[in-house]
Amino acid sequence: MESQRLALSRTYNAIAMALALVATFGLVASAEAADKPAKGPGGSKFYTPPSDYPNKHGKVIWQRKAGGLSPIDGARSNTLLLYVSKTPAGDKTATSGVVSVPEGKAPKKGWPVITYAHGTTGAADPCAPSRVTASSLVAPYVEYIDPELEDWIDAGYAVVQTDYQGLGTPGPHEYLIRQAEGRAVIDLVLAARRLNSDIGSKYLIAGHSQGGHAALSAAGLAQKYGNGIKLRGTVAFAPASQIAEQVDLLPSLTAPSGLSALAALILEGASSFDPAVDENALLNPEPLALFPQVEQTCLPQLVEPDSFGGIAPSKLINEYADTGPLLNVLSAQNPAVKTTAPIFIAQGTADTTVFPFLTNELANQLVAKGNDVDYQEYPGVTHGEIPSAAEPQTLEFFEQRLPAGN
Repeated sequence: MESQRLALSRTYNAIAMALALVATFGLVASAEAADKPAKGPGGSKFYTPPSDYPNKHGKVIWQRKAGGLSPIDGARSNTLLLYVSKTPAGDKTATSGVVSVPEGKAPKKGWPVITYAHGTTGAADPCAPSRVTASSLVAPYVEYIDPELEDWIDAGYAVVQTDYQGLGTPGPHEYLIRQAEGRAVIDLVLAARRLNSDIGSKYLIAGHSQGGHAALSAAGLAQKYGNGIKLRGTVAFAPASQIAEQVDLLPSLTAPSGLSALAALILEGASSFDPAVDENALLNPEPLALFPQVEQTCLPQLVEPDSFGGIAPSKLINEYADTGPLLNVLSAQNPAVKTTAPIFIAQGTADTTVFPFLTNELANQLVAKGNDVDYQEYPGVTHGEIPSAAEPQTLEFFEQRLPAGN
């Protein structure tokens, strides 16, 4: 009798354990099914999210195979993502980006990540790098960085590239607004980890020009915004900075210049961020008539003589305009952040887009805040050449801060 009770007890225990395992695995399977990204629609419809997309930043909305200029040669996979980011106002926003993973087996702790922030392409939706094709006028503004991205993939890093908030997706592109850029850069790392469990929790940030500003902005947010991922270092190639200071330089730039196009993008970003910045009250009649082009075309068109490239920077702002609200916004966006991870800044001395004296000032500001900064100048190197010129030092920085083999 006693042996029967023992046998029956063992049977009940086994059944209970089996039911518990079924329940556990059932919950896990349900969670995986819930987190498994749906395949997004083709064409431009991919960039418009469904009405019920998640609220939490870093979540994946949907995915599909990346096309156009987005795939990195040498990567095992290149995936276009629509993911959730958070605007400076605290609202959710759908943002697009690309996740590229190296060939081979992931290290034990997962692929280390480089999240790359691109240079200026424009503010209109077709200017988003993930939407650019080889035949586009924007192609040269996107593909110049390909050799470096390929180096990073070959070295064993997963590479993720955000389009930024509102660039390609609904909502405004708040150009050179720190929180908008920085959150998009970090949230793509979080989303990439949800897409691919082989992607690790440690990451590096890199960016050029606008992207250098975005990279530093993200570094300043990383400690509180990263949700468990660990920043190990930041690289900024010729980062945009001292934007408010440059407004004061406009009167001295009396020749027509492509810098006027960049100034128009800066004004667009500031007015999108703060309604107190009113382009109608700031711009002279000729640039004001051209201003709608900022949301319609990309940088290659904006720098042409029949657009902002035909206007001298000194002719942009009405001499009687109140620039106070604009300067207040721009002063707050200077990327002189405080971060716990080391920073490497590379600047070409022949750069006529981001002037070296401005980057010198930024480097001093970052050091004054207690950051670990390695600032290198490259003689005779222009704005577009700086990522390539600094690539040996960049790879060395990456390997020192986050070795590809973990």
